[in-house]
Amino acid sequence: MNNIDQKRFPIGEFLQPENITREQLTDAIDTISDFPKRLKKLVENMSDEQLDTPYREGGWTIRQVINHLADSHINSFTRFKLALTEDNPTIKPYEEAKWAELADSVTMPIKPALRMIKGTHQRWSVLLKSLSEEQFNRTFHHPEQNINYTLKNSATLYAWHCNHHFAHIENLKNEKGW
Repeated sequence: MNNIDQKRFPIGEFLQPENITREQLTDAIDTISDFPKRLKKLVENMSDEQLDTPYREGGWTIRQVINHLADSHINSFTRFKLALTEDNPTIKPYEEAKWAELADSVTMPIKPALRMIKGTHQRWSVLLKSLSEEQFNRTFHHPEQNINYTLKNSATLYAWHCNHHFAHIENLKNEKGW
């Protein structure tokens, strides 16, 4: 993996496990549950200058990453609720790169996004911990990819997503000596 790819995928690209064990699912739920505290600790003392630094050349700023996490995770939480209450609903994709260019993602302080992440993850964790095996096997349809995702698959993806973006910020902090 070259340096650009290493910065882009610091923990590697997501590889969906073929069969997700109960232990892997429990680890994913724990990651989602603990993420807001880990993220807040990582970014709470960053200056605006630091927050406006891209994690890699051509990449989003730390501020945009944090706002992206709020946007992405609230969308995922909604997809879980749709899958639990409807029969294989078709979800609404969104243009995450375009969302990251909007004023609220580029200019706002990060505290509102951190509050959104905290609240979303608190509710998401309660929901995840309550699900039966049968419920984890419920699906939603992603029309762009023409794939049905189980909630079990989605939970492991979003645990990876937490760690993926956490590593972007952590690696930049280490690289810059912050």
